[in-house]
Amino acid sequence: MTLTQHIDRWSSNGGRPEWSQSAATRPLIAAALVISLLLGGAFLSIGRLHSSPADYLEHPDHPVTDEQSKAEVVEPAKEIVAIGGLQKSAAGYMLMSCKNQHDPPYQGAIYLTFSVPADVRADSYFHSIAAAMSAHGWHQGLDPTQRVYGKTLYKNGATAIIYRDSDYPALGVARLYGQCRNVSDHRTDTTAWTDISDQIGPAR
Repeated sequence: MTLTQHIDRWSSNGGRPEWSQSAATRPLIAAALVISLLLGGAFLSIGRLHSSPADYLEHPDHPVTDEQSKAEVVEPAKEIVAIGGLQKSAAGYMLMSCKNQHDPPYQGAIYLTFSVPADVRADSYFHSIAAAMSAHGWHQGLDPTQRVYGKTLYKNGATAIIYRDSDYPALGVARLYGQCRNVSDHRTDTTAWTDISDQIGPAR
């Protein structure tokens, strides 16, 4: 299942408006529609991941630029795709508010999908990804609740949650989050995801 199809499924469930289906716009549409996931229940989960004292959110240590926020999650995503041997990967990126839906500080966020091999047991497959990442300096946290075969990994300020899609067993998902250290004002920006599939691994 492609990233576009995966997000279209969430789009139809959430009652989103109809979008253009032209070949030129589908990659951007796919990335933009990922927000339907994260502004719902998943968005609340993100908030819990980064519960921090109010003073830290208002004045984070060592603020970073937009480029640094992006690199903080793009590089780990590339590492996970390469070391984990993820196939048919596709990804979208955006700056996400750590406080609400609009205000600074922000963190880089990536939503990445990949195929789950049909000839391998899913539990063994996700365990092997986590083991491979651990061998390269990633630390394993508690398994995320309500995520099929989910694994939580940490490295250099980045958090990665990897799991199998509960509705489409052939699809895996990796959500990556950076630190809440971007204090640039993006409150007037148009909320949208950027397709970065060509930056995190081989073309599909």
